[in-house]
Amino acid sequence: MENKRKVLWKLFVSTLYLSAFTFGGGYVIVSLLKKKFVDEYHWIEEDEMLDLVAIAQSSPGAIAVNGAIVVGYKLAGLAGTVIAILGTVIPPFLIISVISVFYNLLKDNFIVSQMLQGMQSGVGAVIASVTYEMGAGIVHGRNKASMLIMVCAFVASCVFGVNVIYVVIACGLLGVARTLLAGKGEA
Repeated sequence: MENKRKVLWKLFVSTLYLSAFTFGGGYVIVSLLKKKFVDEYHWIEEDEMLDLVAIAQSSPGAIAVNGAIVVGYKLAGLAGTVIAILGTVIPPFLIISVISVFYNLLKDNFIVSQMLQGMQSGVGAVIASVTYEMGAGIVHGRNKASMLIMVCAFVASCVFGVNVIYVVIACGLLGVARTLLAGKGEA
């Protein structure tokens, strides 16, 4: 019981901290969740984290919250889910509440607008880093089918402009088909 409390406390503090100091949206927090729970705490394997991120991305809602939900559930079940949601939602709720009170005073401030513009570059770099790390995980796994799916999804979305929703659905169906075919091969 005490061990579960420690895990829940660390989960809450970690998600609260990451959510409070992460600017740029869900993809930024996903890379930080990976660093915290895979690299630092070793609670989750890297391949499993990629699976959890895939689930979070394909679920409706904010990816930061979805990511926290799947990580929290993996680590501590329903209690972990609730704790991770609270840790992830509290900071943006408080920050947005404060910003909304002072919005009219700050919306035309030159320094604030320049700061936000500079943050956009940093956010772009972090998103590129997350993309690279996730793609590298697939490439290093040397699974030719996964690499082909990744390349086809990229080409369909970026080159041919296929809506991302259709790409995610198609990749999900391919994953189900691969799993079913792999199960028949073992039987």
